[in-house]
Amino acid sequence: MAESSDPAVEREVPQRGDVLGLRTMIDSGLAHLPHPDASNVSSTSYRATAPDGVEIELRWYSSDDDKRSDRPAVVYLHGGGRVAGSIEHYEKLVRYYVQETKVPVLQVDYRLAPEYTGTTAPEDGFAGLQWLISHADELGVDPTRIAVMGDSGGGGVAAGTAILARDRNINLAKQILIYPMLDDRNTEPDPVLEGMFGWTHDNNWTCWTAVLGDDFGCDDVSPITAPARLRDFAGLPPAYVEVGDLDIFRDECIAYAQQLYSVHISCELHILPGVIHGHDLISFDLGVTQRTLADRCKVISAL
Repeated sequence: MAESSDPAVEREVPQRGDVLGLRTMIDSGLAHLPHPDASNVSSTSYRATAPDGVEIELRWYSSDDDKRSDRPAVVYLHGGGRVAGSIEHYEKLVRYYVQETKVPVLQVDYRLAPEYTGTTAPEDGFAGLQWLISHADELGVDPTRIAVMGDSGGGGVAAGTAILARDRNINLAKQILIYPMLDDRNTEPDPVLEGMFGWTHDNNWTCWTAVLGDDFGCDDVSPITAPARLRDFAGLPPAYVEVGDLDIFRDECIAYAQQLYSVHISCELHILPGVIHGHDLISFDLGVTQRTLADRCKVISAL
């Protein structure tokens, strides 16, 4: 193929398995998130120590006009297929949530695959959760009203963090999962969904092979890493799950909600008709984006 001076032509979709090429593509898109700034939200950076001794960055966002001492709070895990994205990319979106709800948010800069595999990301999420609980008094947070939240790859990390919290006797108020990436077995193209813009099965295969390394395709993948592998859902926190019906994550999200229902755990499940993966990252002005952001803010405000 001859070279072209048109940037749109030169930016080719990465081949299946090209994780660093996919990271570049995702980060390029996340660098232009459309959400507006929130001028009355302050942020402060902290550090937490992960189980392997590595320090990870945390960023705390709070509304300047909220001085309560018993506030709820959210631990947020950013999207990016677990191979891309950063707290910088999600700065505007997180500020928007805080501005609209007055609920403070702690972003966790969890480590990415392929450099860090397996349970590293949810363990980083749990380290952030532990840090928030231990600093609840000074931050004016009620430790019984903390939720975990994430979108896409970060939604899967949030679900894994919630499982860790349950297994380690920490009660979360909510898990808010926005089109979460839950199942490593979802890598075979669907003839109906594969042509939809947003996220492909090739992308999913690339990310899951990066996250799981040599464990990819094995029967004993940890549910901390791939929450759809969980067998015992009892004791998990109530959930809010949102996914579009043109998203390849649709069926795994429905199945996850059904497992929660099967053990009598409350789950508010939203299946959005005619909606693709990452719709809210395309335009802040879309009607469906405004509706879903409003729904998420209602859930956060109700913590």
